[in-house]
Amino acid sequence: MKRSLLVLLVVLLSGCGMLPSSGDETKDWSAQKLYSEAKDQLNSGGYEKAIKYFETLEARYPYGRYAQQAQLEVAYAYYKDNEPVSAIAAADRFIKLHPNHPSVDYAYYLKGLANFTEDQGLLARLGDQDMSERDPKAATESFDAFRELTTRFPDSKYTPDALARMKYLVDALAEHEVHVARYYYKRGAYVAAANRAQYAVTTYPNAPAVEQALAVLVKSYDAMGIKDLRDDALRVLQKNFPKSKYVDGNFDKSKPWWRFWQL
Repeated sequence: MKRSLLVLLVVLLSGCGMLPSSGDETKDWSAQKLYSEAKDQLNSGGYEKAIKYFETLEARYPYGRYAQQAQLEVAYAYYKDNEPVSAIAAADRFIKLHPNHPSVDYAYYLKGLANFTEDQGLLARLGDQDMSERDPKAATESFDAFRELTTRFPDSKYTPDALARMKYLVDALAEHEVHVARYYYKRGAYVAAANRAQYAVTTYPNAPAVEQALAVLVKSYDAMGIKDLRDDALRVLQKNFPKSKYVDGNFDKSKPWWRFWQL
């Protein structure tokens, strides 16, 4: 009798929808349905579900046109979900699988954006901490992706924004080199300081940080007693930055390296 009542209760609860379903809601969905639902989730901000649907679509229908598009869309979904590593991996995979796809320029753009976002997120987390040991890997890879985009697809609608971001990244990378050079100088490693400062001047000649790089060169050569190189660096500094506040090596310590342009 008790067993019969238990069976009846289970049937009633199941009929009322009170028992959890063990099935996959997408099991009978077509490729078009999966793609449509994934796009709806993506457009409404449901990035985790969009990722799930896009990946299910590719796994279930790997050879259709929807699967190919899903491979690109999932990279964007990861990017919007603040998962830059996964976004970069998805973009790289699309580029490798479909190097001649009409939207491959977008894949390069997404890869650049994801690295750019990762780099900016690190800045925000570290705040005003000393960043002499910060790895510029994300910034460098972002620049490389944008450079590939702008070189291969100069007429792409994503190229103007990529060029603007590349300019920012060049400035940021130059500032990083100068910061490291200052780090070495303050610790008496004058050869290392001069080398990093010279690298910044040579590699990023138009970046705002070149002014401080030249100042580090002047101070480093002076500390090493190399007067001819010191005087050469000073002449270049004075010629290019005649009103420079760094001629006397007066490095402002009140602001982190990535805010040099605000001085």
